[in-house]
Amino acid sequence: MFNLFKKVLGKTNDAIKEVAPTKKKVIAKDEFEDILLEADVNYTLVEKLLHTLPENITRIQAFNSLITVFQYEADWKESDAKPFVEMIIGVNGAGKTTTISKLAYRYQQAGKNVILGAGDTFRAAAIEQLSRWASKLNIPIVATQQGHDPSAVVFDTIASAKAKGYEHVIIDTAGRLHTQTNLSEELKKMIRVADKAFLGAPHRKMLILDGTQGSSAINQAQAFDKMIGIDGIIITKLDGTAKGGAVLSIADELKMPIFYIGTGEQPQDLISFKANEYINTILDEIFI
Repeated sequence: MFNLFKKVLGKTNDAIKEVAPTKKKVIAKDEFEDILLEADVNYTLVEKLLHTLPENITRIQAFNSLITVFQYEADWKESDAKPFVEMIIGVNGAGKTTTISKLAYRYQQAGKNVILGAGDTFRAAAIEQLSRWASKLNIPIVATQQGHDPSAVVFDTIASAKAKGYEHVIIDTAGRLHTQTNLSEELKKMIRVADKAFLGAPHRKMLILDGTQGSSAINQAQAFDKMIGIDGIIITKLDGTAKGGAVLSIADELKMPIFYIGTGEQPQDLISFKANEYINTILDEIFI
């Protein structure tokens, strides 16, 4: 797992090395500040983290400061419901479709059966991409044509899962934030229809955030949370950016569970987020 976090944070750690090329046992406070800012940690959060630290910082002190960011009450929403229905939310380009394939693969590897719902009917490309993944993974999918009612896809997917005994339902959604009012009403309708198809569904609304956007992804998350309420986060594309410190800002601002981190483009490239391993991977580049 440590090696996987090292892979994900490779570019972030390269950026850290430019600020702090030599590992030390003790680091000066202003140097630690520069490192955190270089990794795209929000300035206000950096100031808060540094406030309780001495002028010369040991690794243990740095770890104890950074880990406080994740010490909030998070609702790791789980349900024994079968099927367990998840709705995947996020702006176009964040990696929703690829992440759905990764989640589906993860459930498959755990011996669970899965069905997908192509609920982003706004874009033909989204339907086609998800259908390709379903075919590649040999997973059933409920899909329709571009422009059809996404709530009908939600209903049909859940009804099929109930009839055929599927344990997991994963539903894609549209993510066009520039028409926020329309999107908000569409998502709310999809949620209402899910509940009609199976009381209590969707059991988890998972938001996909693009790690390359750094701290700016927080605004997206707040917009979606205000629309429909978000239950958890998956962060994608961290391996392609030096903004890995933004995870701290995201956790601090949103105080939501971060379930997974995407580590690449393949279905197996998804790891559970562990705050202590994430922090230690960054500190490995700073301290001896």
